[in-house]
Amino acid sequence: MNKHFDLIVIGGGILGTFHAYHALLLGKSVLQLEKDNFPVGATVRNFGQVVPSGMEAEWFEYGVAGLEIYKSIQQEFDISVQQNGSVYIASDPDEQTLIHELKAHYDTIGYETELLDQQAVLMKYPAIKSSYAKEAIFFPQEISVAPDQMIHRLHRYMQTKFEKYALKYNSPVTACESKGSGVKVGLRNNTEVFTAEKAIICNGYEFKLLYPEMFSESGIVVSKLQMMRSIPMPEVGLAGNILTGLTTRRYESFEHYCPSFKSIKTPEHYEELKKWGIHILFKKAADHTIIIGDSHVYADVNHFDDLGFDLSQYINELMLDEAARIVDFDVRKLQSTWAGFYPQHPTKHIVTYDIDDCIHIRTAIGGKGMTASAGYAAESINEIFS
Repeated sequence: MNKHFDLIVIGGGILGTFHAYHALLLGKSVLQLEKDNFPVGATVRNFGQVVPSGMEAEWFEYGVAGLEIYKSIQQEFDISVQQNGSVYIASDPDEQTLIHELKAHYDTIGYETELLDQQAVLMKYPAIKSSYAKEAIFFPQEISVAPDQMIHRLHRYMQTKFEKYALKYNSPVTACESKGSGVKVGLRNNTEVFTAEKAIICNGYEFKLLYPEMFSESGIVVSKLQMMRSIPMPEVGLAGNILTGLTTRRYESFEHYCPSFKSIKTPEHYEELKKWGIHILFKKAADHTIIIGDSHVYADVNHFDDLGFDLSQYINELMLDEAARIVDFDVRKLQSTWAGFYPQHPTKHIVTYDIDDCIHIRTAIGGKGMTASAGYAAESINEIFS
């Protein structure tokens, strides 16, 4: 393997991979380093929903650009993209008001939407209970991917398409420092060393291993999410990204574009759910299992070990009770449950540092990674190489 590259990307998840992808499109030689045998972080522990409709401002634009990138790659190589759209289901008059206001916003900018009345919701999504669904807003152009498969397939696609791409798994980076007009990256206590013109660090909260003081002062918080997967249920009609009433009361697009957002009251039955950051989403996978979640519990980066790796049965029960209120299949027929850990910032959409002209940190994209990374990384790479 060559020892010198135009770019070294540290981190094998979705954000780092799309930085590598866009650099390759510019004709750069790229080495991507993943510390584990394969990515095991937030990239593979999520719903796989690509939902620009939930984003605001430039992050909506990144998400829309990402839709086209995913779809164009899918035409060349199966990375598990399915276009079944996204739907936000309103369960009460306040949530109906929010989806109408969101439609009005998207109508002004030409982003395709469709309002579904109760009958249309139940026809399109037979698993939704009539007692829950009052109305919905549907985004036909949005997609989903299989989170446990997509990143592996994307890596394989890039390896077959780009001669200037090298990918090394099981390669933890222990040193990254500027050297002359470039950067030197060392693996395993410098037993293997690579050099490059530039390096981008996209390894989530593990960038503390390289820059502990900067990490400690970054203001990043880590969110612990609990999620569940059902046994295969081929009979359940629930295609696409299914987002529900609590999501309309949480996602930034509703907060920023819906005038009524700040004035609507939280119903009593939502209070305990909101305390644990719960909003219920469903995504049916290609194997007919159904992902159900999720919850959000936070800790700052200097205390994120306090989150633990245990799963709270109380939180799972809250989610299952609310899920059972929404759908008519047995949500307790589960085959697995897990926790995901996402770094994010309370006031920034992403944490960025340009240590010098050679070393750049792009991390803590939070829950926007699957939707926005592809589009954001294009702009980030262009800035870094400008």
